[in-house]
Amino acid sequence: MNSSQQNYDINAILKLLPHRYPFILIDRILEVEPGNKLVALKNVTINEPFFQGHFPAEPVMPGVLLLEGMAQAGALLAYLTDEDMIGNKLVYFAGLDGVRFRQKDTFGDCNEHSSYCCN
Repeated sequence: MNSSQQNYDINAILKLLPHRYPFILIDRILEVEPGNKLVALKNVTINEPFFQGHFPAEPVMPGVLLLEGMAQAGALLAYLTDEDMIGNKLVYFAGLDGVRFRQKDTFGDCNEHSSYCCN
């Protein structure tokens, strides 16, 4: 199956993942190679509820939410690799070792280091 040619917008993603607002952290799949790679987008705006408290004077997307977005991308990759899993199995995030953040992400970020860049 070559899913890289298909368009996966938020409606398609909601059919694959059990997550819902405010915890759905993927808005679009930009590229997918089943069994190998998935590139996803999260549109981060100042209206995100976590920016009210993290941190009001200098809004920063919490690292744990960056990791959750990556976990959701991994689940999407699993579902698009083995479509028999969709609706039948949940993909859980089990753990990470040696995670380090080299810079912060905030609303409107779009650079080569940003986890949610669309370029």
